[in-house]
Amino acid sequence: MMAGPQDGRTAVAKDSAADRLSEGLDPSTNRLGETLEALPDGVVAALEVRDAWRRELAENIEALEFIVADLQRWPVGSVVRVAFLDGDSALHADVATATEQISAAMNLTLDFGFDDGTYRRWTLSDTQLKAEIRVSFDTNGYWSLVGTDSTDTTIDPSGGPIGGMANQRSLNLGGYKVSKPQGWEGTVRHEFMHALAFKHEHQNFRGPCEADFRWENDPGYVPTTDPRGVFVPDVAGKRPGIYTYLAGPPNRWSKAKVDHNLRTTNDPNSVMGEFDSSSVMLYRFAPFFYKSSPSACAPAGPGNDLSTGDKRGLHLLYPEAAEEVAKMAEQSLRGLEIVNSESQRNSTSVFNDRLVELLTAHSAVAD
Repeated sequence: MMAGPQDGRTAVAKDSAADRLSEGLDPSTNRLGETLEALPDGVVAALEVRDAWRRELAENIEALEFIVADLQRWPVGSVVRVAFLDGDSALHADVATATEQISAAMNLTLDFGFDDGTYRRWTLSDTQLKAEIRVSFDTNGYWSLVGTDSTDTTIDPSGGPIGGMANQRSLNLGGYKVSKPQGWEGTVRHEFMHALAFKHEHQNFRGPCEADFRWENDPGYVPTTDPRGVFVPDVAGKRPGIYTYLAGPPNRWSKAKVDHNLRTTNDPNSVMGEFDSSSVMLYRFAPFFYKSSPSACAPAGPGNDLSTGDKRGLHLLYPEAAEEVAKMAEQSLRGLEIVNSESQRNSTSVFNDRLVELLTAHSAVAD
């Protein structure tokens, strides 16, 4: 289980829960060249700037070190509203039902606004926030902003398609209106876990993925492409490494982007348990991504249902015990007092008001 700041913001198109081929082989054709879905570089860059400001603040004031990770989770015991941009009520009901496993494991309510056979909706012309999690089905791929990033208006204040404003998407399940893929429930749970502040399991520093990924080409690999320009094994059977493969079409990722989305970092601000090979947050990558076969980084099961570790992580982030809830609220209240006392120095930051807003919400939990 991994929770905490999810800077990777990578969400990958998946054909089934058992075969989330983030760097993909299409399981129906065994073909290279599937697209990795990731949030726009501009969104990621905005989040990096904000998080760097929070880290600097936390480093300068020891009592604020919790703000980097803890403020991405929603206030414990609160109601998080969900709304749909498109799709019909039957599809909305399927999505809501798939999240019931999640709701049962945490002290947080996902409210889909069900009333007289219909579910809450939002529109691209909204100026007032109708829901914290704003679901769409009209954009390519499966992805989600992480936790409270879903309501952070500093992510893209220009009004782009993805961000924390009332008329911006925060979670997408592309293609579900046409046809839900095999294992679609696992994909829904995976994206909603991101929306609740969970991170990809392959980036857990306690796990084997960093060591077992084939970052570099096989020695002597001769760059070879198929008619689409996708890097493929050469005539001798030597394979491109992850960096080479993702640098080509259709992804065209730089080395820095690959590192950002796939590499493991020992982030002291993330809440990490032991590596969980059964987690719904662990992808099954294409076989050539791994050095070993079978890989210890590969999922142990189909990955459709929450694992015991996933449920434990939800209990950790959103506990039921009144003592734990009160402790979190007190920490946020102390943080709020410190930030307010530093307000003259920080008030010029575009991120200061948002920080105060989050600390206020978290400190009010025990009231």
